[in-house]
Amino acid sequence: MTHHDPDIDDIRRLARGEPAACARLMASHGDRLMAVAWRMTGSREVAEDIVQEAFIRMLDQAATWEEGKARFSTWLHRVTVNLCYDRLRKASTRYEAAAGDDLPDRADDTPGAEAALAETQRGMALGAALDRLPARQKMAMVLVHYEDMAQRDAAAAMEISVDALESLLSRARRALRQDMALGAVLAD
Repeated sequence: MTHHDPDIDDIRRLARGEPAACARLMASHGDRLMAVAWRMTGSREVAEDIVQEAFIRMLDQAATWEEGKARFSTWLHRVTVNLCYDRLRKASTRYEAAAGDDLPDRADDTPGAEAALAETQRGMALGAALDRLPARQKMAMVLVHYEDMAQRDAAAAMEISVDALESLLSRARRALRQDMALGAVLAD
């Protein structure tokens, strides 16, 4: 069963050289691609480069797009995922924010401030644990849990089976639980 691709009309227009179609596709997909690339690389600048390259590939492929093989959004996510993998393989070091960068200069004594600080610290610890995952496990987690992609679509974007995606997610969740538990023990 083939699902209707909501982008097909704009892909056809882009193939004919209509700039407005390009702008619509970029507006429609840019934020999600940016979120995936940023979560994978940890750098806004690198993520912007990756998304720009994905859109360049979109422009190059529009005229030869094969309707019905895959949804355009799935293909565009797959391109972005592959560009992230390429960038991570080439990078000798990754950008990592210093743990104290997001903390305020002085204590906040308003009600709930301590809970908010604890939640911020937990989020930072989870982000750091996510960064320590192998690239494929991290990508699976980002696509499914942060980008809310259906497992079928995430698997297609990663060019793997749904079973392989579920295996990656299971290993990633287990590693994150272990990492967070170890961090809690070390913090005590």
